[in-house]
Amino acid sequence: MKRSSLFAVALTVLLPVAASAQQATHSPGAAIASGHKLATEAGLEIIREGGNAFDAAVAVSSTLGVVEPISSGLGGGGFFLLHDAATGQDTMIDARETAPESASPDKYLDKDGKLDQSKSINGPWSAGIPGLPAALVELAEKHGKLPLKQSLAPAIRIATEGFPVYDRMARGYAQRAKEMEKYPGTREVYLRGGKPIQTGEIFKQPELANTLTLLAEKGRDGFYKGETAKKLLAGVKAAGGQWTAQELAGYQVKTRAPIQFDYKGWKITTVPPPSSGGIALAEMLQIVEGYDLKAMDPAHRTHLVVEAMRRAYRDRTFFLGDPDFTTIPQKVLLSKDYALGLRSTINPDKATPSDLLSGNPTPLEDDETTHFSIIDAQGNRVGATQTVNLLYGSGLIPKGTGVLLNDEMDDFALKPGTPNAFGVMGYEANAPKPGKRPLSSMTPTFMENADKTIVLGTPGGSRIITMVLLGILGYDDGLSAQQVAALPRYHHQWLPDVIDAETGTFSPETIKALEAMGHKVEQPGDEAAGGRGSSHVWGNLQTVEWDRKTNTLSGGSDPRNPVGAAEILTTTTP
Repeated sequence: MKRSSLFAVALTVLLPVAASAQQATHSPGAAIASGHKLATEAGLEIIREGGNAFDAAVAVSSTLGVVEPISSGLGGGGFFLLHDAATGQDTMIDARETAPESASPDKYLDKDGKLDQSKSINGPWSAGIPGLPAALVELAEKHGKLPLKQSLAPAIRIATEGFPVYDRMARGYAQRAKEMEKYPGTREVYLRGGKPIQTGEIFKQPELANTLTLLAEKGRDGFYKGETAKKLLAGVKAAGGQWTAQELAGYQVKTRAPIQFDYKGWKITTVPPPSSGGIALAEMLQIVEGYDLKAMDPAHRTHLVVEAMRRAYRDRTFFLGDPDFTTIPQKVLLSKDYALGLRSTINPDKATPSDLLSGNPTPLEDDETTHFSIIDAQGNRVGATQTVNLLYGSGLIPKGTGVLLNDEMDDFALKPGTPNAFGVMGYEANAPKPGKRPLSSMTPTFMENADKTIVLGTPGGSRIITMVLLGILGYDDGLSAQQVAALPRYHHQWLPDVIDAETGTFSPETIKALEAMGHKVEQPGDEAAGGRGSSHVWGNLQTVEWDRKTNTLSGGSDPRNPVGAAEILTTTTP
């Protein structure tokens, strides 16, 4: 297999725990799957030092922010789904970014009243108040065993010593260079002797190492107050934005109760709003559980899954937003009766045109992100998805911080009914207000049945939810963790009314059958061979599985890579 300097890694470390002839109550070790080898190794380092899954999550999360600046970092946010084995409690840490006071919808419109998307995805006005630093503190102080300083040590070391620039990172910078080089702080980090970063170069980030060190030493106040806060505020102001010291210091993570439901013998635990993922996932699975998908031909199986996707994404558009600001009919949307009603509107042999589903609320709502999954020897687990939104976020690094700010304001419905960068749109439920959190698609998820415990999740923008759906269906079909990570993918999000699929997902016969049902299928391929465009894949699913019947651990790490060169590394240490 072609080697790449970017590794998608699933590592399993077996610790000395005696196996039982009966179903195991404790995992035989720790399993971590993440989108970069260095982040996975950082988590294992902390496990070896006596940390638990939550300490490892601090190490993996912070290290991903160092080595995957295209995807996440201290300037962004995320959702951390946690299971505490000692108490049996499942919780979610909501570290989603919040809207600054200055970010009213009119700030994002041009002189003709149209959405100025450049302002919503570039520069200071695109950035929400970051949540990831507060989440790392929360994980360490309320769930971990080790001091925050110890769990952040790998990220600080890698930021100081550097790591080799990989192709995707360099090419991503080339795409965003025009915007990023507007800002002095960004130029200081990404230009070397006036030249942009190149593949294979050692990339050091001393300013980011200092910011991480202050966070390690002072906790929340090391980021949201003091030296770092002053630099963040000055950098945003110098670039033309408006943040206040009060809203920065006032940021708080939210602890929320996860969504839980059953699907064919599986207990599914997943994220609540302000992620749309959990509700949409529940709707889709509860619609399709009325069918015997395993017995169907590929075309009819796909048709019914797509119809479930279509209906869930339609509800996402109108009903979902920040629950602290919006009344969400969650009980209705999660009801099996509601799913039954939606199922009754599906013709088993014909597509439902999206414009025939109501375009008004019922009277009752690339995807540059990263995910990691962890199970430790005590059975604690973490599924975390974190992001700065689009490629390299806003492009703005406030001078002296090394912190690349997000561009999450684009996830709000800045102009009702106008699609954002992912082609999804919203209305009042997701309109920006000071302190409000934008709707997300991030969907870290747990699956449990009589024999298995599974953690999975992926990046992918609006496609995240459907990729997790297909992963759950794959596990239900009996696939292994690695087979689930490699599954071909397809997606429908109500509007536009099209099935989007990876290259090679469907055979020509399946496409023909779907089109005969009334579906429009876009599956890029080799144009010279009669395909529909340039080849592409998406997502980066990371999953770990504990088979309690055999008391074995396995990991699945996505073989995809944005530039077509990925390596899967699986290591077992006795």
